[in-house]
Amino acid sequence: MNRAYYSASVEKFHNDSNDFILGQLTRHHQFALEDLQRNAWIAQVTILKSALAQMPGCHLAFEYAIPRMGKRVDVVVLYQGAVFVLEFKVGEKTYPNAAIEQSLDYSVDLKNFHEQSHQRAIVPILVATEAPDRDPVLEKYSDRVYYPIRSNKDNLVSHIKQIADAVNESNPIIPSEWLESIYKPTPTI
Repeated sequence: MNRAYYSASVEKFHNDSNDFILGQLTRHHQFALEDLQRNAWIAQVTILKSALAQMPGCHLAFEYAIPRMGKRVDVVVLYQGAVFVLEFKVGEKTYPNAAIEQSLDYSVDLKNFHEQSHQRAIVPILVATEAPDRDPVLEKYSDRVYYPIRSNKDNLVSHIKQIADAVNESNPIIPSEWLESIYKPTPTI
């Protein structure tokens, strides 16, 4: 089962045309595709192609379905053993609280219901593309879910690199195993 509308290593992502990627996203989308969604995907692909060029070895998944939760994460980036949960707000000039909470909710759902995420550092990032720069605050909850980070289209990659270095995860993620992880609630759920 393929839980992401589009998933690839950063190298493949850069080699795939924007039209091919948009075609994959559109093909897997099960609802009427509105211009707002299509334009958001186009912006996300453009931003990430530029940003992730500086991050060899990462893997990304667009519209990743959290097992049995009925939710889809805009983009998941697997990098240096950590899971980065990106919630995009294309064109947004502020960091809305509802969007910050949304990124955190997705991260907590992955931590608690996605077996391959149980032992991982999970970092929610709100990408408000036009918002002002904010320095990341590297604080985490006891379960290794980090407080949401506020990024824009220009500082996203520097934030991910800074956080990955701080997390210092020694156990690499095998993308195929992570992407196909089973629904398994943590023992505390």
